[in-house]
Amino acid sequence: MAKDFEMGYLLDFYGEVLTPKQREMLNQYYNDDLSLSEIGENFGITRQGARDAIKHGETALKELEAKVGFAARYRRVQEKLEELEQLVIDARFECTGPYAKLTTTEYAATLTKMLGIIRSMDEVNES
Repeated sequence: MAKDFEMGYLLDFYGEVLTPKQREMLNQYYNDDLSLSEIGENFGITRQGARDAIKHGETALKELEAKVGFAARYRRVQEKLEELEQLVIDARFECTGPYAKLTTTEYAATLTKMLGIIRSMDEVNES
């Protein structure tokens, strides 16, 4: 299942580099969950022909990701943004309202951690 999710993610990210036929076959296979036989029928080819086209498309997407790595880099940045967002939400809750309990030192430490995450996003883009 994780492999299916990963290939669907690569298809969403790089799908435009494939031929329209390859893109649609991969879309039907990974996103619409059609069988190879159903895809072959949709395109007027054999099950084996559908499998071969899908395998070629998968290879193209994997090779592109291995070369440029944009999808993985994007995912890492998104994770950092989610982490940063949660820190902001937590700090806002801890610093405001009747239940505010964050000390100045703790608040400064949270801000330092946020700044570290922001700075690490540049490092994420370089890796």
